[in-house]
Amino acid sequence: MVDVMEYANSASIEVIVGPMYAGKTEELIRRINRAKIAELNVISFKPKIDNRYNAGCIVSHNGKEADCYVVDTIEEMRAIVNREKFDVMSIDEVQFFPKEVVEFCQEIADGGKRVIVSGLDMDFKGKPFHIVPEIMAVAEHVSKLTAVCMKCKRPATRTQRIVNGRPAKASDPVVLVGAKESYEARCRKCHEVLPD
Repeated sequence: MVDVMEYANSASIEVIVGPMYAGKTEELIRRINRAKIAELNVISFKPKIDNRYNAGCIVSHNGKEADCYVVDTIEEMRAIVNREKFDVMSIDEVQFFPKEVVEFCQEIADGGKRVIVSGLDMDFKGKPFHIVPEIMAVAEHVSKLTAVCMKCKRPATRTQRIVNGRPAKASDPVVLVGAKESYEARCRKCHEVLPD
């Protein structure tokens, strides 16, 4: 496995992906903290739609936190990065941002900065999630994490949506912000999507 710290002081894009409960946000926070230990200035963002736990911070499912700006648009992010001094930019839940986030991350990296993003690579149907495959394609480093399947306890690569105790239907909306009440990790074999 590549040590992502080799990118610590270089223009690059790092992507952390996997299903829910794989530790993506925890890994993002770990990298943010390591950058701060290296005395790098870090600027972090998360989408306004993610209001779980603490609306004003990046928060992992196990309660670790990092300060961030909460934004809706790329224009808001751009205004903040234009006025702040930073070496590293991080974005949590990148899948919730519009497609322009890929170009924005490239601009920041092309400008000599380190960019770290985390998010779901697949939606609850097991399909590529929005723009995440695009940002993975242009990244220098991709970390694909696994969780533990809540049915068979094997490595889980998928996010299972649960509605009233049953798997979600294929026609259900892709975006539904939630936690343990709505989602669990599953392996390929145990992942289910009900037909319409």
